[in-house]
Amino acid sequence: MPTIAIVDGVRIVMYWNDHAPAHFHALLAEHRTVIEIDGLAVVGGYLPKHKLRSVLKWAASRQDALHAAWRNTQALRPSGTIE
Repeated sequence: MPTIAIVDGVRIVMYWNDHAPAHFHALLAEHRTVIEIDGLAVVGGYLPKHKLRSVLKWAASRQDALHAAWRNTQALRPSGTIE
């Protein structure tokens, strides 16, 4: 599970064997959520509101990089990190 970023203490990861549509997981302590890259919809889980806002703001300006990381992860290539 490559960690592609840490945003306001929230670890952003993608799994190589994950299902479509393209999405990422946001992990913080016992909290987990899944966010689709297109539309930035939360499709499962929970993050505290202030942390979720930070993650969504970060992701909004990085959708191209997130899609590239998704493609790389699914192809078993290094996803790299996203600032």
